[in-house]
Amino acid sequence: MIRLATVDDIPAITELVRRLARLERLESECTTTEDDLRTHLFGPRPYAEVFLAEDKSRVIGFASFFHSFSTFLGRPGLHLEDLYVLPQERGRGWGKALFVAVARVAMERGCGRLEWRVLHWNEHAIAFYQGYRADLMDQWRTFRMTGVRLRDLAETPAPVPA
Repeated sequence: MIRLATVDDIPAITELVRRLARLERLESECTTTEDDLRTHLFGPRPYAEVFLAEDKSRVIGFASFFHSFSTFLGRPGLHLEDLYVLPQERGRGWGKALFVAVARVAMERGCGRLEWRVLHWNEHAIAFYQGYRADLMDQWRTFRMTGVRLRDLAETPAPVPA
């Protein structure tokens, strides 16, 4: 069964996020806590949503997503942040079911696009998405700023245009 997560699912989501970080070799970057997820998924201003894959009352996968906006299309988009299924549960259709659930939300909400990122070395994920005729947008590069660098930029006095 695929269903939207509730606040009671926070421990399961946290564990799946940590497993995903391990798989992606990014454990050192995974600092999320249950309190973070409670605040930002289920607080007064939710920033993302999560679908869960559940088999016999056991959570075995998740897809997290949030809205974006395309000024070129003049419409909202949906960004698939993570899609993960426990390794022992793969090959049974859970990944496809989660992916389809997110795509349905995009269509229901009038989104002009669904986008996501895949690590360049994750050939399994690349093949999975290309199997659904997704376009690989290799002309784009992702930039990121976190921690001290983000804080320093935010604290920079804004220039006054001449």
